[in-house]
Amino acid sequence: MIEIDKLKEKLLKLHLKEMAKLLETVITEAQDKNSSILATLNRLADIELENRWQSAVQLRWQHSKLFEKVTIDQFDFDHHKSRKEQKNRILHLMDLEFIRDRMDVILIGNPGTGKTFLAKCIAGCACNANIRVLFTSTMDMINQLIAAEADHSLLKKLQFYQSPDLLVCDEIGYLSLGQQGSHLFFQVISARHQKKSTMLTTNLPFTDWGKVFDSTTVATAIADRLVYRSEVLIMGGSSYRRKEK
Repeated sequence: MIEIDKLKEKLLKLHLKEMAKLLETVITEAQDKNSSILATLNRLADIELENRWQSAVQLRWQHSKLFEKVTIDQFDFDHHKSRKEQKNRILHLMDLEFIRDRMDVILIGNPGTGKTFLAKCIAGCACNANIRVLFTSTMDMINQLIAAEADHSLLKKLQFYQSPDLLVCDEIGYLSLGQQGSHLFFQVISARHQKKSTMLTTNLPFTDWGKVFDSTTVATAIADRLVYRSEVLIMGGSSYRRKEK
């Protein structure tokens, strides 16, 4: 037992906490099953790797600002024909290839048609795959950037929104961003263009984006970058929330 205690100490110094924690259990199981030394070491390494993966995933969720976990099996594809017709495209997004390809996703539809729900499903899958995610409402992001510009920390805050592998900007279109907000939003999108994936949910078609951004010129520049390499899904039908009442 003294040798095991010494080994535990060394494992802890090497920051192999899970291996140290389960060392005696694994050794006992190996003795019972007559496992080889190599198989036992592999078992201990697998335990440590799995623990580190789970810890990393948990950290991704904490940093993502996703305050609820929703899954695609909760999404009612029968609610409207637009959901049925785009089912394969939606499920393909859950494979997260678009993030690896640095493509963008734009979900367009009236309130209650499932845009935010789908965005959260996809973002949650990315967290579970140990991908850096940030979910934010568009207005909250703009307010944060405006405040950062006022206290001279804009570059740091821009980096905060530019660095995630997947940035989800929810609810574009409900409020005008104004000149300052529009220019800040443009900076984020331009910095991420073809480098990281951005997902947007909006209640407005592209032709109406001039109502949200400061000018048609800015709206066109933003839309041009987003549509260049993107998946655009149009969500139709009435509000699913009304159906649930």
